[in-house]
Amino acid sequence: MEVATIIVAIIDIILCLGLIFLVIFQEGNSKGLGAIGGGADTFFGKTKARTLDSMLKKLTSVVAIAFAAFTVALYLMTGRGA
Repeated sequence: MEVATIIVAIIDIILCLGLIFLVIFQEGNSKGLGAIGGGADTFFGKTKARTLDSMLKKLTSVVAIAFAAFTVALYLMTGRGA
């Protein structure tokens, strides 16, 4: 079970770093560090559903849920949840 715990821990760390990256590159109300992402307002076109900011928000939600699930799984796998 030790190998599975290490694999889950590595995936958890990668998800954590990805989540940090996604949050930093999102545009806020004051355009903080979101300006680093480039000058293009859209990714594929002018539609609201396909803007880069909208895609980043959806991806951030997915990564956050995956990070939470892997963190709980890692907690339970290490025996601390018993």
